[in-house]
Amino acid sequence: MTTMAFFNSGKIACFLAMMLLSLPLVAGFFGTWHPAFDSFAHFRVHLAVLMMLAAVPLLFSSLRWQAIAALAFGAAALSTTSSALPLPGLGPVHAAFQPRTDDRPAYKMLQMNLRFDNAYPEKVLSLVGRMQPDVIAFEEVSDMWAGKLQPLFMRYPYRMLCRYPNRMFGVALLSRRPFAEGTQPQCFGNGALAIAKVDFGGRTADVAALHLGWPWPFEQSRLVTRLSSPLGSMGENALLGGDFNATPWSATVSRVAEAGGLTLMPAAGRTWLTFSLPEFMRFAGLTIDHVLAKGDVVVHSVTMGEDAGSDHRPLLVEFSFSDAHVPAEEAETETVSSQAGTTPRG
Repeated sequence: MTTMAFFNSGKIACFLAMMLLSLPLVAGFFGTWHPAFDSFAHFRVHLAVLMMLAAVPLLFSSLRWQAIAALAFGAAALSTTSSALPLPGLGPVHAAFQPRTDDRPAYKMLQMNLRFDNAYPEKVLSLVGRMQPDVIAFEEVSDMWAGKLQPLFMRYPYRMLCRYPNRMFGVALLSRRPFAEGTQPQCFGNGALAIAKVDFGGRTADVAALHLGWPWPFEQSRLVTRLSSPLGSMGENALLGGDFNATPWSATVSRVAEAGGLTLMPAAGRTWLTFSLPEFMRFAGLTIDHVLAKGDVVVHSVTMGEDAGSDHRPLLVEFSFSDAHVPAEEAETETVSSQAGTTPRG
C-alpha cells in the first residue's frame, strides 16, 4: 500500500468514526422524545470527546472544515455538562450552594450506593462513624446488608428498609433524628423509593432514598413514571438522595425533579467508576448519584467521600433550614424579645 493510499484510508476511517459518533451524541439531546435517546445522553461527555479526537487528524486533510464543525459541535455539547461537573483539579462546583450561617443548626446526610455484594462492609461502618451523619440514604441494600448494618441500629434507631423484588437493589433510610410524630415511613415502587418525615429539632422535612434502574431498554423510564405520584406527595420541605443511574443533564433527572418539585444540587464529581478501571481514570466515570432539595431545606455543600468498597462514591450533604417559615413558638419569642428591647437567646 502506497503512502497516499494509507493516508486516504486513514482519512476515511476518521471521517466515518466522527460521523458515527455524532449520531448518538445528537440523539442524546432529544431525551424528552423517547427514553432510548436519553440513554445516549448519559454518555454525552464520552461521545463528544471521542468524536473530537476522531476529527483532529482531519484538520490536516481536505476535510478540515468538516473537522472544524465537529470540533465546534463537540465543544458545544461539552458546555452543556460544565455546570453539572467539576473541572479536574478545581474541586466541587458550589455555585448554587448557599453559605452556612451560625444562627441556624446544620445537619448532615450521607448518600451512598452500598453495592449489593460489597466485599468490605466494615469500610461503610467506619465511614458512618467518621462522618456522623444525622440521616443516611442507602441504595443496593441487599439481604447481606440487612445484617451488616445492624451495628448502626443503636445509633440510628429510626429506620426504614425497603426490599426490592430481586433482594439486591433495595433502599434504606437511617436517622438519629426521630420521625415526625404521627407519621410512618413508606416504601414505593417495590422498594425503589423510601420516604420518611424527619423531625430536625422542630423543623420537619421529608427525607428520601431513591434507586432507579438502568436506562432504556431497561426499566428506568417506566419506574420514574410509577414513582411520580409518591414523589409529588412529599411535603413542602424535602431532601432526596439517590443513585439515579442517570447523569445530571438527562431527561430522567429532570423528570424526577419536576415530579417532586425538587431542585438538583451541583454535582460533587464522577461518583461511579467500574471496578475494571483504576482510580486515576475516574475522569472516565459517570455522575449518576444525586442530591435534590426543596422548600426551606438549604443545602450548603455536597462533597464526594472516599472509597468504601463500592463502585459508587458516597456523598456527604450539609444542610440547614431557612427562616422562611419559623415555627410559631419561635416567632412569638422573637416578637416578645423585640418589644422588650432584648436579643433572643438561641
